[in-house]
Amino acid sequence: MKISEVLDKVAAYHPDLGPDYDGCDGIKCGDPNVECTGIVSSLVPTIDVIQRTIELGYNLLYVHEPTYYLTPDFPEWRADFDCSVYEEKKKLLEDNGIVVYRDHDHMHAHVPDSIFTGVLKYMGWEKYVTGEKDKIPMGYLIEFPEPRRVSDINQEFIDRIGMNGTRFIGKPDSLIKKIALVGHIFPGAFIPETMKDGYYTDYSTEIIRVLESEKIDAILPGEIIEWNLLSYIRDANSFGREMAVFNIGHFNWEALGSKYAVDWLLEITENQLPVKYVPMIDMWNYQLR
Repeated sequence: MKISEVLDKVAAYHPDLGPDYDGCDGIKCGDPNVECTGIVSSLVPTIDVIQRTIELGYNLLYVHEPTYYLTPDFPEWRADFDCSVYEEKKKLLEDNGIVVYRDHDHMHAHVPDSIFTGVLKYMGWEKYVTGEKDKIPMGYLIEFPEPRRVSDINQEFIDRIGMNGTRFIGKPDSLIKKIALVGHIFPGAFIPETMKDGYYTDYSTEIIRVLESEKIDAILPGEIIEWNLLSYIRDANSFGREMAVFNIGHFNWEALGSKYAVDWLLEITENQLPVKYVPMIDMWNYQLR
C-alpha cells in the first residue's frame, strides 16, 4: 500500500472540511508515492521520534503538531533568516525517506474529537463522562464515583502519559470529584471577547460561569494564561475551597490523542501495515526548591 493510499483512507475517515480548506494539515516532507513500510503516530515530530521511526524502518510519520517551528506550519522555512536547526531536521527526514503528515484540524473536527477521545480512553475516564458535552465549553465533564486526591490524579498523569512531573494549582490533599476537560486558555480562544449591555464575556469567563453553577472542582486545560481563570481558582483556594488546575502542558495533554490514532489507523488500513505509537520525551524538566 502506498503512503498516498493510506492518506486517502485517512481523508475518507475524517469529516470533509470542504474544497476551500487551506489549513495546516497535509504533507510536510517526503514523497507519498512510495510503498508504506509502516506508520509511526506521535504528537510532535521531535528528533527523538524521527530517530525512533528510522530505527523501526517505517517511512510515514503521522503527527498532530507542527514540524518546522512556524505557526502556519509551512512545509518549508519562510522566515527572512536562515535556520540551521530546520536545515538539519529537514536533511534527517529526507536522507531517511520519511514522509511527515500533519493531521490537526481534521482530528479536532472529527466527531467525537479525536484528541479528547484519546485523553478519555487512555486516562481510563470514558466511563466517568457525565452530562452533555456542551455543558462545559469545548470539553467534557468527568465525575468520579468517589473523590480523588489532587496528588493521586497528578500521579495518574505522570504514569499514563510518561511525564517528568506536573504543575498544578491547589493543595495535594484536596479531594476532587468533578474535572472539566476544557480547551486552550488564551486571549481570543473559541469565544471572542464581547461587551454587551455592560457585561463582559470571553472563553475563560464562560468556564468560570460553569465552575460556579455546577460546583466543578478542577479543570484540565491545554495552553494557559494566568491572569483570569487560573487566578480565580487560586483565589478560590485561598478562601478555603478545594479546587485545582492540572496544568500538564499542551503537548502532554494531547499526546494521548496520538496514541488513540493507532487504534483507528490500524482499522482503516485493515491491519495491512505495522502502526506504532511513539511517545515524545516530555520536553519539561522540573527543579524543586
